[in-house]
Amino acid sequence: MLDQPLESHGDGVAPELKGAETLLEVTNIEVIYNHVILVLKGVSLKVPKGGITALLGGNGAGKTTTLKAISNLLHSERGEVTKGTIAYRGERVQDLSPSELVERGVIQVMEGRHCFEHLTVEENLLTGSYTRKDGKGAIAADLEMVYEYFPRLKERRTSQAGYTSGGEQQMTAIGRALMSRPETILLDEPSMGLAPQLVEQIFDIVKRLNEEQGVTFLLAEQNTNVALRFAHYGYILESGRVVMDGPAADLRENPDVKEFYLGMSEEGRKSFRDVRSYRRRKRWLS
Repeated sequence: MLDQPLESHGDGVAPELKGAETLLEVTNIEVIYNHVILVLKGVSLKVPKGGITALLGGNGAGKTTTLKAISNLLHSERGEVTKGTIAYRGERVQDLSPSELVERGVIQVMEGRHCFEHLTVEENLLTGSYTRKDGKGAIAADLEMVYEYFPRLKERRTSQAGYTSGGEQQMTAIGRALMSRPETILLDEPSMGLAPQLVEQIFDIVKRLNEEQGVTFLLAEQNTNVALRFAHYGYILESGRVVMDGPAADLRENPDVKEFYLGMSEEGRKSFRDVRSYRRRKRWLS
């Protein structure tokens, strides 16, 4: 048995972001699919302005559903928020359409990239500016800004997106989101299917965008190790519930997180056989 159950150890804000405005606040939401399948069971979280907040957990924990609840993409999958509230800048937004939320400054980069395969890389990027009304000059300037962060995309700008690599498609998806001039990006599984070196590159760019452009990120990620190195604050989900949250630096040093999510314990790295028994041992969801 664990010495103590995992629990919240913070107020949703990392020490370096104390005093920052709360942009996004999710309060005790429940999500049901097909009117019968309860997926999220009272999830609450806060995303401060200027921060990188990580949603962590294994496959099926509820990370993607949480992001889709925020971006209002659940209805296309016969899902709905049945309880709780989602507020952005203090205003309830869960009844807005996805396009209305983009106009508010919130956009989601979907899991699996979802580029328009028949369009070129540059055409994909320009689709992100569709809702903008600030003129061709501003859009052209932002396109060059995207190419500064993703020089590989400038090299491949005339290539069909469907013939580019997984890493290039992930860069294209993030760049397309940037072209909408977002305040907040919901980034779903950016490391999925990518080599470790590319994962580091993508997260380095996320960090630069956060620090240099002021973009706020809420990212869902199975790769707990890399996410906690780049995030300011983290929430760990299991079976549709938040089971622990805290500043990323604290979570990295927490012995339970080390054992169950980073594959480490005080005795050193544990084998999968040792670690997988945690599902029988943990009691914080009982």
